[in-house]
Amino acid sequence: MGRVRQFRSFCGIDEVSATSSLWKSMVAEYIGTAVIVLIGCGSCINWGSPEKPQGEATMVQIAIGFGITVASMVQALGHVSGGHLNPAVTIGMLFVGRVSLLRSFFYLCSQLIGGITGAAILRAVTPEARHGALGGTSLAEGVTPLMGLGVEACITFILVLTVFGVCDANRLDVQGSAPLAIGLSVTTCHV
Repeated sequence: MGRVRQFRSFCGIDEVSATSSLWKSMVAEYIGTAVIVLIGCGSCINWGSPEKPQGEATMVQIAIGFGITVASMVQALGHVSGGHLNPAVTIGMLFVGRVSLLRSFFYLCSQLIGGITGAAILRAVTPEARHGALGGTSLAEGVTPLMGLGVEACITFILVLTVFGVCDANRLDVQGSAPLAIGLSVTTCHV
């Protein structure tokens, strides 16, 4: 009977039928990811007019835009879903057994749909003359796809490491600063 209980716990079968917290968590992940994409990618756009051009957003402005948005969303929604708001964090939590297989699947779907929604809203509210790449990234000249993958792997590792570090139940020194630490790691990785 113990193995069946372990399997049910790993898969998260009881989470779907027993409580509505899974559904609330999915909505939180959806909203948080949508806002991060909307505001973060929106910080990359030149919002100036032809009469008063602002120039391109700097790397620091973009990094701060993403970092503050992530910190705000983790602070606002973390108590509902755990504030993953990123598939890498969800997959990391699955690997260490902090979320069930089913919950992680639903979180990933919510994050994907939230990201698409945030991008669609940004596209809808941005004048066509300002669309550009809408905050999308591309490799700089001389950077190979393998190099780009390596950079992404490193900064993703830093984010997940930070999340695990500040969410460690054995740490008593973090208190309310976890969202700030996570947001600062995002800011640092963007620079």
